[in-house]
Amino acid sequence: MAARRPWRAALAAVVALWGGSALTAAAAPPQAVATVGMIGDVAERIAGECVEVETLMGPGIDPHLYQASSSDVRLLQRAEAILYAGYALEGQLGAVLAKLGERKPAVAVSEAAARRESLIQVGGGNVDPHLWMDPQLWADTTPAIAEALAGIAPDCAAPIRERAAAYRERLAALDEWIAASIATIPERQRVLITAHDAFGYYGRAYGLEVRGIQGISTDSEAGIADIRRMVSTVVERRIPAVFIESTINPRTVEAVVDAAGRRGHELAIGGELYSDALGSPGSGAGTYISMLRSNTETIVRGLGGEPAPWPEALPE
Repeated sequence: MAARRPWRAALAAVVALWGGSALTAAAAPPQAVATVGMIGDVAERIAGECVEVETLMGPGIDPHLYQASSSDVRLLQRAEAILYAGYALEGQLGAVLAKLGERKPAVAVSEAAARRESLIQVGGGNVDPHLWMDPQLWADTTPAIAEALAGIAPDCAAPIRERAAAYRERLAALDEWIAASIATIPERQRVLITAHDAFGYYGRAYGLEVRGIQGISTDSEAGIADIRRMVSTVVERRIPAVFIESTINPRTVEAVVDAAGRRGHELAIGGELYSDALGSPGSGAGTYISMLRSNTETIVRGLGGEPAPWPEALPE
């Protein structure tokens, strides 16, 4: 520790001489905070070295139930821009974000990007917030993300916009690959059953019927009637597999599997899907593109299809 003191003294002298402004600008890029990984990953790729992007909710965190800690609030207060989904995805955190938005850029990227006619309406006049399940819709968030980042790093505006355009091309390739993969599932088996109803945009985009044991949000438990209805569906339609989710307790899905077995139908758990959060590093689902790749491969194989070859235009 003692060996570092002369360096610190020199640094302090430089800071004093220059008032700290030039050194701080060189050493610390502006900071943006994204609420969920699906936004944070896209923002990082668009930002490059121009903006430091930090994600509030990591792998396995359910944004519907998330409650901000005091350290989260401090992080949001320090950030120069905030990127969140909106449409009530962030639950109780939404009120905090709205308040902070009175003092700094706080962009609800889904609300800024989505065309009204592209939204899935759910009960009570609410909107299904899981737009990232359709990469064509999620690509529409890239201009809003890019402009928010360019606003706090104006010297980098041109490369930020260029990276956003390049990323949209990757998402177009991803969309084509998902469509080709889903098309290999036998038509009668194109029914996707998950713990909660997060895959509506995915199903609409690729021709899957989607059923969730719970509703759009996870803030209420599935009831016995919900489970019974799902069991009747899988037995009557001879569905081969149902899927658990990384952010939700698997007990309701396991209850459906057990009840179907008692009715003589062998129902498998087809694998784990990532719905409201990315996977951890090394999981194969730690980025937005790899999350959708992992989900698609799991769904396709679980329902009797075979994923298409991975496009050369996309990184592994």
